[in-house]
Amino acid sequence: MKRKPLVNGLLIVLAVLLVAGMAYQFTPALQGGSLFGQKEQGIPALTVNGQTVTVAELDAVKTNNPVLASTDTGVLADDFKTYIVQSKVRETLITEGVKDVRVSRDDVNAEVKKIRESNQLTDNAAWTNALQSRGFTDSSFREQVRTSLAYQRKTDELKKAVPAATDAEAKLYYDLNPQAFQSDARIVGRQIVVSDKAKATALLAQAKGGADFAKLASDNNAAGDFKDRGGALGPIENGAPRPVAQVALPTEVGPAAFALTQGGVTDVIASGGKFYIVKVEKYLAPAVKPYAEAKADATTAVTEQKKNAAVETWIAGLEKDVKIEYKDPNWKVENPTVATVAGQNIPYSDVLEQVVNNQQFGQLLQQVPADQAAQLVNGILKPQVMQQLIQGYAAADIARKLKLDLVGSRQEIAAGLAAYGARDVKVSDADIQAFYDQNKTQFQTPAGGTVAEASFKDQAKAAAFRSSWNGSGSFTAAATKAGGTVSEQGAVTAGDGKLAEDLNAAVFTARNLRTAGEGSLTDVVKSGERFAVLYVTDLKAATTQPLSAVRSQIETQVLSSKKQEQGQTFLTQQVAALKPVDKLKTVLEAQQKRVAAATPKPTTPATGSGTATPGSTTPATGTPATETPSTGTPATTPDSGSTPATDAPADK
Repeated sequence: MKRKPLVNGLLIVLAVLLVAGMAYQFTPALQGGSLFGQKEQGIPALTVNGQTVTVAELDAVKTNNPVLASTDTGVLADDFKTYIVQSKVRETLITEGVKDVRVSRDDVNAEVKKIRESNQLTDNAAWTNALQSRGFTDSSFREQVRTSLAYQRKTDELKKAVPAATDAEAKLYYDLNPQAFQSDARIVGRQIVVSDKAKATALLAQAKGGADFAKLASDNNAAGDFKDRGGALGPIENGAPRPVAQVALPTEVGPAAFALTQGGVTDVIASGGKFYIVKVEKYLAPAVKPYAEAKADATTAVTEQKKNAAVETWIAGLEKDVKIEYKDPNWKVENPTVATVAGQNIPYSDVLEQVVNNQQFGQLLQQVPADQAAQLVNGILKPQVMQQLIQGYAAADIARKLKLDLVGSRQEIAAGLAAYGARDVKVSDADIQAFYDQNKTQFQTPAGGTVAEASFKDQAKAAAFRSSWNGSGSFTAAATKAGGTVSEQGAVTAGDGKLAEDLNAAVFTARNLRTAGEGSLTDVVKSGERFAVLYVTDLKAATTQPLSAVRSQIETQVLSSKKQEQGQTFLTQQVAALKPVDKLKTVLEAQQKRVAAATPKPTTPATGSGTATPGSTTPATGTPATETPSTGTPATTPDSGSTPATDAPADK
């Protein structure tokens, strides 16, 4: 299953607080939840550093998120409750953390006006109804806007204070991420473009026969097809065409031209009602830009990573030593430490954040019952996430020990360490050849053609038609006259399922097609209770691209795979040296027992009474807790779209 980097999940979640980047939609489907987690009056569920979070707020997060609302029982329900609570803890802390940021009433009014206009809610009645449907008043909504603007300004302030990347940091990033600074493949070439296929075929024969390609292009191209420069794809500079990237050619033409890595001339290729022939005079493979050219981009990339780290550090600071007091026992949750590494405790909620926000997890819940999903997640996804988190928490310590100028969020530093461990990986000719041999189907274009099927009740009639029709006139008319029923199958690719297997084999595998006019006839094929003769035009045999045409593609793919493997091996070894303690299995076992113990027992009929005695229910949440420091760093904010609320009015 695909896993999101921790920092990405963090920053994406925090981004919902940003008014400037948010599309407000007053519909029930708004990101699965309320706009900013509006402050509601109601039963207190818990307090966060003295700030109350209500039962209604927590319920809203659950009901407005399809994943969180998918089950009310079992291990996953327990996980979701922990996720919900920890997300509200974070929201509350962020809200308190931006209270001192000044936002004027005019700023709020301008933002609200923008929101109303962008949602066609300039009518006051429509605006009021829209707010009420989301549980807001105009005043409470403006308070949420104030909080959002305050958060945006706070993070902008944090980022502005970050120093730009140093030369050492930028150079290391450049050295470890050469793929980020690689130019696209380019070609020096010319094209002939005409509107008639027969003419294009004749011109191709002349080009292959040694005729001057540039002259053929000048004599036959239209003005818009570079007639004035002999069909040169790029402008003429110093007597030669400038190299161009693949995007300079039509979609159907580009791959064929760029496959000619040794130069040469393409076949005639149809595109947009025209017919193209491209001559590749020189192929320029992708290459890493010199550092002097890439330095500015490398500096920008590293500076952005340092900004990510600043926000991550600020959030961690807010969450440090947070005091949580549970008021409603039904919302008390367990958030134990699941791992310890480099002197840092990793809370279970960090694991849950990655699980809940995992796209494949959401898809899994739609396919299997919750209890089966829990088994799969506990056995596969959570252990994978746990290892990723351990690597992230350990990364900064490892980088310091190796004296590497790696910066950024936890996961960005971990990625840098993996790249460092794979920095010397190379791809050999043997690696490329082996990959090509083992994956040759990736480079095959299946056979295809245009197919019409004539179906007969009688085999003899089918055979008679096949032997008598010579391709003159209409296939449909001739087959119908002979007693057949014709079905136009249209464009068919071998194995695409449009034809039954026996018919597919007759068209694309059989060796005895009979030429008839502009196409070919198959043998008579028994298909069900009927007998078919198929007429195929524009038949193209299957082709396999030669290794020379796909070598650079394979090299990139193999290099990436080898680097990923070697990088992870290196990172795993470095983390192991820190002797991390992984308690995930123990935590999951304890959770399983706790949830099982809290599950209501089946009712048992009372002896002789004819009535059932209700089973007693023990809340899965356990007993009320006293004020307790949060274990580790609560690291979740839901995808529900809810965000911090605050009671502080906008500055006037």
